Amino acid sequence: MSRIGKKPIAVPSGVTVAISGNTVAVKGPKGELSRTVPAEMKVTIEDGTVTVVRPSDIGRHRALHGLTRTLINNMVEGVTAGFSKSLEIRGVGYKAEATAEGARFIVGYSHTVDYAAPEGITISVENPTLVKIEGIDKEKVGQVAAEIRRVRPPEPYKGKGIRYVGEHVRTKAGKTGAKA
Repeated sequence: MSRIGKKPIAVPSGVTVAISGNTVAVKGPKGELSRTVPAEMKVTIEDGTVTVVRPSDIGRHRALHGLTRTLINNMVEGVTAGFSKSLEIRGVGYKAEATAEGARFIVGYSHTVDYAAPEGITISVENPTLVKIEGIDKEKVGQVAAEIRRVRPPEPYKGKGIRYVGEHVRTKAGKTGAKA
């Protein structure tokens, strides 16, 4: 049996979980999220905990069991605490600026790159080389961080570009000059 799937999800005070059909809606202090879970999975609420039960032991059901439980847990965690990812910008003259819609990046192109934040996501520029993405939907926060990183991914020779905070970028040795 899935070790993750069988763990019950504790619902903190101030958070309400509603199940209608195969749609799970979670409402908390930071906002509201809803998601359609696979029809095979049975989601129940009892005594302040949410449990996910699978119908059989076939591979598809085992895979969906842990996935469904994790998705619901991320929704509960998102409406209580929220999620964030931080990106750092490295390179001479590379920087970010906050705008009304999101952020503007100056990363070595002949033009600036504007990024408009989707609904429910806030992008803050803490200093010119540190960008923080926050929101209640873990999937959206990760997607926005990946899209911003894609503007100028770190290159392998000097490591210039946009990277996650704490990400290790392996650098290659440059050319060796011919000695005559």
